[in-house]
Amino acid sequence: MMIIDAHAHIFPQVHGMTADGPTTGSGYGRVTAGSETIQLIPPYGLQTVFTPEMLIANLDWAGVDRAILLQGPFYGECNSYVLEALHQYPSRLSGVAYLDPWDDAAPGMLEWVIAAQAFKGIKLECSVATGLFGLHPQADLAMPACDWVWSKLEAHGLTLVLDLGKPGSRSYQTQEVRAIAKSHPGLKIVIAHLGQPGPQFEANPALWLEWQTQIELGHLPNVWFDCAALPAYLPEEDFPYPSAGRYLRLAIERLGPGKILWGTDQPGLLSHVDLPRLTKMVRQQTGFLSPADQARVLGENAATVFNL
Repeated sequence: MMIIDAHAHIFPQVHGMTADGPTTGSGYGRVTAGSETIQLIPPYGLQTVFTPEMLIANLDWAGVDRAILLQGPFYGECNSYVLEALHQYPSRLSGVAYLDPWDDAAPGMLEWVIAAQAFKGIKLECSVATGLFGLHPQADLAMPACDWVWSKLEAHGLTLVLDLGKPGSRSYQTQEVRAIAKSHPGLKIVIAHLGQPGPQFEANPALWLEWQTQIELGHLPNVWFDCAALPAYLPEEDFPYPSAGRYLRLAIERLGPGKILWGTDQPGLLSHVDLPRLTKMVRQQTGFLSPADQARVLGENAATVFNL
């Protein structure tokens, strides 16, 4: 069975920006974001970095075949660094590029991404807390000024990955994504983090309906979800995070096993649980599926969506 982590990160340093201010590495896995310092990743070394070699060592440790590299404003744009890793480890790593559509340099950046002929798409980290909607208060996926991005990606067969933040937030733009998917039927769209379910949203009928409505996007032929970082949304639980398994099963039962991509969000999630236990956990959580359907969730869907 081919196993692909559809949501991973590498970075040579932390040099990002959030609505609360810049992010910088503080050493030993710590990151200062604005005025707050957090233990973002395990204290692997003196510097807060996660290199492709560190990622691949984790993949080997857990028996994972490949990872899809994503980016966002929190870690900071590192397109050239990711591109170098894709050339150096083509059998283990694939990746998508960072893009900020509301930046004046976006058209030139997307042309560079296309010309590189190595990236499988782009990711828009739209969340308010750590993403583009916090940096750009006017940002809206439905803006006509963004349509050139969707058209360009569709024309070149590139995949769009979206982190839409949490239910109830300004970035949770379900209907806008529905409109994009319908207007660009050749554009593959992946929504990260399974739409961010959590006990606080499940306890609120209005917010739980928002999550259910977003999951329904998976009935569109060109929309998928990855299930990265679910344990991070469950501070009251520990391994094997039973609510994470329940949310995953709810989504699979509603959409079918062909619409879910396994992912971790490493290295950030490694502060909660290591990669071997994450792979053990997803095998247990998908144990109700047939071997063929389990293989789709653990790797085959990602291979299809990212044109591997």
